[in-house]
Amino acid sequence: MSSLRGQLRQVSQPADDLDRAIAFYRDVLGLKLIARFGDLSFFDLDGTRLLLEKRVGNGGSSVLYFGVSDLDNAWRELTERGVSFIEGPHTIFTDAEGTFGPVGEDERMAFFHDTEGNVLALSSREPRRP
Repeated sequence: MSSLRGQLRQVSQPADDLDRAIAFYRDVLGLKLIARFGDLSFFDLDGTRLLLEKRVGNGGSSVLYFGVSDLDNAWRELTERGVSFIEGPHTIFTDAEGTFGPVGEDERMAFFHDTEGNVLALSSREPRRP
């Protein structure tokens, strides 16, 4: 598949205490904190983002986010290969301030399960859609 090149764009980790987790990853491990938005915090791991997300209840697990250049095409290709998506392509975040890349781009994602029930995602940065 040409759209999924194997680029790991982001990995998420649940955190019971987000402030404690941020302090560990930033102050102990020395990772660069990019941003915090409520119950989400983002670190830069040499071009791959680590998302720490406040755990809700007993839920939460790691999620692998695969970078693709054309989300709609990658979604279409995987759908044709029998993948059933939890959520199809949609905009997660408009980067109005350039926090994660060029100002004004949309962060778009689509979520699905692997054969073991783990959540995976396709992720792309695209010019803002009208």
